[in-house]
Amino acid sequence: MISNEQVKNKLYDEFIKPTNNEKNFIGIEIEIPIINLEKKAVDFDVVHKITKEFQNHYNDFKDDGIDYEGNTFALKDPKTDDIVCYDCSYNNIEFAMGKEKDLFTINDRFSDYYIYVKELFEDYNHTLTGMGINPYRKYNINKPIPSERYLMLYHHLKSYKNYKNVPMHFHRYPEYGMFSSASQVQLDVNKNNLVKTINVFSKIEPIKALLFSNSVLFGENDNITCFRDALWEYSTHGVNPHNIGGYDVDFKDINDLQAYLESLNIYCVMRDGAYINFPSMNLLDYFAQDYVRGEIYCNGEYREIDIRPCISDIKYLRPFKFINLTFRGTVEFRSICTQPIRDSMCVAAFHLGLKDNLDELEQLIENDDVIYHKGYTTSELRKLLIQKDIPHAFNKKDICRLSTDIVDLASKGLENRGLGEEIFLNPLYKRIKNHTNPGKELLRSIKKGIKIEKIIDDYGRLDNII
Repeated sequence: MISNEQVKNKLYDEFIKPTNNEKNFIGIEIEIPIINLEKKAVDFDVVHKITKEFQNHYNDFKDDGIDYEGNTFALKDPKTDDIVCYDCSYNNIEFAMGKEKDLFTINDRFSDYYIYVKELFEDYNHTLTGMGINPYRKYNINKPIPSERYLMLYHHLKSYKNYKNVPMHFHRYPEYGMFSSASQVQLDVNKNNLVKTINVFSKIEPIKALLFSNSVLFGENDNITCFRDALWEYSTHGVNPHNIGGYDVDFKDINDLQAYLESLNIYCVMRDGAYINFPSMNLLDYFAQDYVRGEIYCNGEYREIDIRPCISDIKYLRPFKFINLTFRGTVEFRSICTQPIRDSMCVAAFHLGLKDNLDELEQLIENDDVIYHKGYTTSELRKLLIQKDIPHAFNKKDICRLSTDIVDLASKGLENRGLGEEIFLNPLYKRIKNHTNPGKELLRSIKKGIKIEKIIDDYGRLDNII
C-alpha cells in the first residue's frame, strides 16, 4: 500500500516542480476534421497514402507511431519537434507544433504543412476545415486508431453503461473524440505565478466561450455554439467533475493546488507496454489498494487482470481540465475549439498576451459587474454564454466592452514583446464588433440558406493575414 504522503510528494515532483523555469516557450496543437466531399466516410486508404506522401515531401519527419495494422499514425521532425499525426481516429489530423519563442515561426511552419496536406486531400475529393465538430460526422466510420492509447481511450469512454450509481447522466456519443477537434496552447509558467495563472485564467472561461466557440452539433443541436464542453462533461471523463471543465475555486497557494490534484480520478495505467483500464477512481483510493482489477486488450479482445499500484502510475493521471498542468512544466489551455483555419494563431496570441498581464486582468474581473458578481459561478457563466442567444440577464453592449478590454490587455502584452504578434488578435476584434463567434456565424449562415459545403470551404481556407 502506498501512503498519501508518497502520492503527495510524487504529484509535486511531476506537476509542480517542473514549473521552475524561465524559458517562455509556446507550444500549439491544432486538431482538424477531415471531410470526404462525396458525403461518404473518410477513406482511410486515402489518409494512409497522404501520410506517405507527406513523409516523402518532408523527409525530416520520421515514423513516431505505427498502428497494429502497420499504418503510420504519427510523424515527427526531430529537428523542430513538430508532429503531424491523427487524433483518436483517422477522421482527424493534428498539427502539434514544436515549442518556439514566437508565433510567427510557428505560423509559418503550420501554414506550410497545412497548405500541402490540404492540397493532397483535395486531389482525392477530401478536404480539411476549421471546425470543432466535424459537420460530416454522420458519414464517417467512427472507429479508433488501432493502437494501445486510442483503443484504451475508446474502451474507457464506452464503459459508461457500467457506472450505475453516479450522480450524472451520460450522453450517447462515446466516439466523440473521433469527430471533435480542439486548438490547444501550452505556455511555460513559473512556479511563483502558477497559482495566479490558473486562478485568473479560470475566471475568463466565459469570455473565451463568447470569443472562440466553434463546435456546433450540426443537425442535432442548434442552440449551443460549444457543444464540445458537454461531450467531455457528460462522458466517463466526467465521472469525477474535478477531472474536466473549469475550476470554480480560488487556490490560496501551492498547497491548495496540490490538494486539488489529489482529488482527481485515474482510470488507466500501463504494464509491459500495454494499457489497462479500470473504473475511474480517486487517485488516493487507487493507491490505497493492494490490487486493482482492470481490463487489458489482448489478441483482439479484453480480459480481466489484477494489477498492483505503484507510485510511478501517477504519470498516467490524465485529467482533461480547461487548464491542465503538464509533466513538461507548462500550463495547457484546452477549452477552445478548432478555429477557422485563417484564425488559427489567435488562440495562442490571446493566451500569450494575457500571461504577463495577470494583475491587470485580475483587477478588471474584480471590478466587473457585466457578467461577474451576479451570483453565478464561472462554470455556470460559461454554460450560459455558449448558448446561441445570450440570456437577457446580460447586456450585449456591455459584454462587448468587457471583451474588448480583455483583448486589449492581450494586445498590450504582445506589443510589449515587440514582435508584432498582436496582428493575430485582429479576428477577435472583428468578432466582438459583430457580436459573433465562429459557431454563431455558422448557425446564422445556415439560417440564411448558405449551404454547409460553402461554410466548410470558407472555414478551411488559409488566407494569410500577414
